[in-house]
Order: sequence, then structure tokens, then C-alpha cells
Amino acid sequence: MQITEFLDVRAVESHLGASSKPGVLRELVGLLLRSEPDLDPNALVETLDRREKLQSTGIGNGVAIPHGRTDDVPKIVACVGRSVEGVDFQSLDGQPTHLFFTLFVPESAQGAHLKALARLSRLLKDGETRRRLLEAPDGESMYAIIQEEDAKL
Repeated sequence: MQITEFLDVRAVESHLGASSKPGVLRELVGLLLRSEPDLDPNALVETLDRREKLQSTGIGNGVAIPHGRTDDVPKIVACVGRSVEGVDFQSLDGQPTHLFFTLFVPESAQGAHLKALARLSRLLKDGETRRRLLEAPDGESMYAIIQEEDAKL
């Protein structure tokens, strides 16, 4: 499974404007609607909120992977956002979060959910990849980096 199988270039944004966790979650859902306009934004925000109440998806090193399983999506879909300023996302390391990789998976696709999360985790554990994503000039460049690094995994 390649990340680009479920991530559309239109759903990658290099300048998130939100400065709070709830704002970021809403903005990320808005990004996803660029490539999946028929989805219900309120249901998707609720899915992310429900997951965040269990435990923050801020994994540290400036990265968060907000995600959830929901029958509101017909297939695995994702979006990526970057906050240049950083957001307090209650990350495990207590540091601001800059890179947000959001994933929605149908309820029935638990195995695919775990594979997609594992794929994202492998991509983001590399410090050089994170640095390149933070320094990319725009969303298209971020997508190209993800595509390039994903092919190496």
C-alpha cells in the first residue's frame, strides 16, 4: 500500500491557519473536502474529536496523525497540513505540532487502517523527511516529497 493511493495532491496544504487543536481538526477536514467534496464535514470532525478524546494523536517530533474509522467514507482517504507556527496538540513530547497527516478509514477496513498508519509512521520517523516537509515551499512540493519517500519504503 502506497500513501499516494489514498492521498490526493489537492488535499495537501502547506499553510494551515488554525492556532488551536479544534481549529486544526476542522481545517484538516476542509482540506480533505478539496478531493472528496461529497463527504459530510461534521461527521468527519466528530470522528476526529472522538479519537482525540481517547488520546492525542500528536506522536512527537512535531508530527500528529489524527485518524479514525467511520462508515462516512467509502474508501481510505487522507489529507496533509502544515502549520509553520506550530500548534499545541497535546503531543506526547509536549512540543508544538507542525505536520498533520489525517486519515479516515471505513469501519470494515481495520487491517487497511493499521497498514496505512504503519506506512505513515515509517515515512515520518525519518528526521530528514520531516525536515524536507517542513521546508517545502508549497503543498505540491510536500506531495512530491511524500511520493518520493513513499516509493523508497
